Amino acid sequence: MAAQGSKTVIFAALAGNSLIAVTKFIAAAYTGSSAMLSEGIHSLVDTGNQGLLLYGIKRSARPASAAHPFGHGPEIYFWSFVVAILIFAVGAGVSIYEGVAKIQDPHPIANPLVNYIVLGLALVFEGAAWFIAYRAFQTTRGKLGYFEAVRLSKDPTVFTVLFEDTAAMLGLIVAAVGIFLADFLDLPWLDGAASIVIGLILAGTALLLAIETKGLLIGESAAPEVVKGIQDIVSASPCVNTINEIRTMHQGPNEVLLAVSIDFKDGIAVGSVEETVYALEMRIKERFPIVRRVFIEAQSARHHAQIVEAERETVEAQEA
Repeated sequence: MAAQGSKTVIFAALAGNSLIAVTKFIAAAYTGSSAMLSEGIHSLVDTGNQGLLLYGIKRSARPASAAHPFGHGPEIYFWSFVVAILIFAVGAGVSIYEGVAKIQDPHPIANPLVNYIVLGLALVFEGAAWFIAYRAFQTTRGKLGYFEAVRLSKDPTVFTVLFEDTAAMLGLIVAAVGIFLADFLDLPWLDGAASIVIGLILAGTALLLAIETKGLLIGESAAPEVVKGIQDIVSASPCVNTINEIRTMHQGPNEVLLAVSIDFKDGIAVGSVEETVYALEMRIKERFPIVRRVFIEAQSARHHAQIVEAERETVEAQEA
């Protein structure tokens, strides 16, 4: 997904969560509900997270420099990982703490009707933000399954907002049920229990986001169809004998670094090799604009195999 599309999703979530957070905190202060307070903290954390994602998008768009010759694309992955940490540490931690405190010292909820109204409005706003994020996710999912699409996605901003909004919707439902049962059964501790459940939902969301963004932060290869297309382009060149190796790595949602080792046919002139390298790079970038940087190495298949074997032996020696 293009950066502009990601920003639209984030801005929608940012606007909704900002309004919802203020409303929830007012309702929590008025009624004394722990579940509502947890929901307010949840929305506040989400608001801050959307700000961090926007900051990450801005930072990742900076051009390459001497200190960062491959650009700053991975910054969006870093800030997405920070978001996961904040959801766990602040959102989940505070919600669980508040829930335990309410169970230890239960007190009735004053005027629960206020909570129902706020939760209903929040459900509408969160639902609208969730729909925008879901629609954006659907455009990139294609025929893939939901979990497979998340696993293969290279744009963490979209699935991060989608995960957050899904957790928010579940949290609202849990808060409403907890408040209702606490009032209807005259068991105030159930309000605290709902707060703990909300914290567990946030912890699970944070764990999923951390797992997905960790892979992107370490470095993931381009989609299989991109790698296959590059292989076809290189193999079709009349000057190429064999492809020793193709390595790709995402530097950002829409930026791929490509390194290719090629065994050129013996006997061709150096000038022909240079022209072939230029032609291959142009064809690859024309077909796959996502490939921003291309490095092509001329290397015999025999020498490449020797280097790979030496690397394998070095790794085995280090692990021994």
